[in-house]
Amino acid sequence: MTVAPPSSARSHPHPQSRLRRSLLARAVALAATAATVLLALPAPGPAYAAAPAVAVAATAAGQTGPQLAASWTGPLSTRGRYIVDAAGARFKLKGGNWSGAQGTWEGSGDAGDPATNQAGQVSHNIPLGLDRAPLSEILRGFHGLGLNAIRLPFANALIHDTGTVPDAAVAANPQLRGLTPLQVYDAVVAALTGDGFAVILNNHTTSYRFCCGLDGNERWNSGQSTQQWEADWLFIVNRYKADKRVVGADLRNEVRRDTWDNPNWGWYDSHDEYAAFEEAGNQILQADPDMLVIMEGINWEGIPSALFSHDRPMLTPVATLSNTLIQSDKLVYSAHFYAYTGPANTGAGSGAGATSDPRYEDFTPEQLAQVVNQEALFVTQSGQHFTAPVWVSEFGAAGRGSTDSKEQAWFDHFTDILVKNDTDFAIWPLVGWTDGNGNPQDNWAMLSYDATGRQLGVQDPGDWRAADWNKLVDAPSYTGQVAPVNHWNMLDLDHADYNASATMLGRGDWSPGNRKGNCPDTERLVGLGRSDSRGLCTDADQPGTGGRAFTTVTDERYVTEGDWAGGYNKLQCPDNTFAVGYSVNGNAMAALLCAPANRSLPTGGHDVWFDHGDNRPATGGSTASDWAPGYYKGQCADNEYVAGVAYTWRWLQYGVPDALLCRPLN
Repeated sequence: MTVAPPSSARSHPHPQSRLRRSLLARAVALAATAATVLLALPAPGPAYAAAPAVAVAATAAGQTGPQLAASWTGPLSTRGRYIVDAAGARFKLKGGNWSGAQGTWEGSGDAGDPATNQAGQVSHNIPLGLDRAPLSEILRGFHGLGLNAIRLPFANALIHDTGTVPDAAVAANPQLRGLTPLQVYDAVVAALTGDGFAVILNNHTTSYRFCCGLDGNERWNSGQSTQQWEADWLFIVNRYKADKRVVGADLRNEVRRDTWDNPNWGWYDSHDEYAAFEEAGNQILQADPDMLVIMEGINWEGIPSALFSHDRPMLTPVATLSNTLIQSDKLVYSAHFYAYTGPANTGAGSGAGATSDPRYEDFTPEQLAQVVNQEALFVTQSGQHFTAPVWVSEFGAAGRGSTDSKEQAWFDHFTDILVKNDTDFAIWPLVGWTDGNGNPQDNWAMLSYDATGRQLGVQDPGDWRAADWNKLVDAPSYTGQVAPVNHWNMLDLDHADYNASATMLGRGDWSPGNRKGNCPDTERLVGLGRSDSRGLCTDADQPGTGGRAFTTVTDERYVTEGDWAGGYNKLQCPDNTFAVGYSVNGNAMAALLCAPANRSLPTGGHDVWFDHGDNRPATGGSTASDWAPGYYKGQCADNEYVAGVAYTWRWLQYGVPDALLCRPLN
């Protein structure tokens, strides 16, 4: 396979950087030289209409630390498209990225030389600005921006770095002298949460190198094994487990193609982001059930040339293959948008990585809204297998001194989209430096500090972004209590076991030699796909389990109320139990896993046949989305449960499921 170049998002928000363009051009030239064959990628999922915003009350920007701390209580969870606090009140992430701990060195020369660091800013691998302003002053600036959440990037290297930061790197915070980068990160986390901010930990890079393209940070397992990446996440989650304002684990930044391989969504190989994120997310929730698990989609695949397939899928694969965690109310999806990138544009200004594909800034406002919906915001639709909050965890634009009218128009239009859809957001970046003349070295930064600690912010005269930023932060949003919601979640047995049950993860193999799928402990099986091993779980009208005495059913011994599928093999749960899992051999039914209900269940019911076409309820039940694309699906109604499955080996049907026995819950 061949090289794939660049990540295009924020990781390089300075298209004027000749160094970065040179590195990109060399990387893409290498890719073109090495190219031999393309991966056959699955087609993107269909577009869905964005969920409507609900305007209830205007937010108040500029809270003090005590005011912000008093306004919410952790931990956070989700209810449908919304994130909520411990009291069930909507908590909209109005955030920013405090970068630096992911590294600022651009990959060549002396890492301590400003000329080899992003925007001439040497972070020393800790959050930027600690050499210039006290922590309290920086946090005061964040409050002034109207933020309630901070995305705090880190490199895996930071976890293993035993060196101490130079005294000069923390000159404005002498209490941090003599600490390792991780210990400085600890102090920053504690200061942020102590001042009321929600902190989202973001695994941004493997090494301290910033950034992009073929930089060794392309995937979660670039420069390290998947096992090491998971171990690092468990280390850092456990480190902050007691602090309930550390609310989320943002698993990996901008997953993209490396020299030889694309990332993929659902192939179950070493480059499968879907499977890796699923596994890591469940491990994190086993370690700390209070954490949000935040997943970006694929940021880039393919070689940016008219000769090769290339695009930026983002969350489009989620439309037909969504994630199911052991806790259904902990998943948040995220996406990144920048004006100079596009659905199939890397963001390169010239050279081998540049293509004629449109950039986001080239779209009309209507086209931009459509593509943002297709790539991300469709996920916020209610009642689907993929329904979750979407956090635009990176976007931004060059501010003070910029004359890029197309980018400025894009920023205005994009913030309009965020306002209209009441979307959670985090701008990139928050902190930068000003030079000796008072000019920002990184004019994307919302707050810049000179060598004496004097702050220059987006609200000071001369920054064109102020109006759009204030529009965004002060926009009417849904506030107050969010009603609990029903969930529908997929099981994907296409290639491997899919165990979303915390209980069953701690138990032995209940169907040896077969691929197994288990619903989350709060859910039951409600649908199956024919010939593709997909399943659908729900907690709609969930009766709850009456214990943990699960029953594995492999024959017809529990078919006691009559033959409901004459001539067919049947797997049926005992009375007063419902199916919570199933196993297959190939795609043939092998077993059902049944859990006891905490009350008596009716024994009547009806057949749902799907051997010749879909047979799903007309309403509810994730009916507007396809959880087994290309295959017939059978599904019980929301107020029913799966009590049995019928199949046959006759007529060359190979034992795939043909019918469900659906029984009422009440």
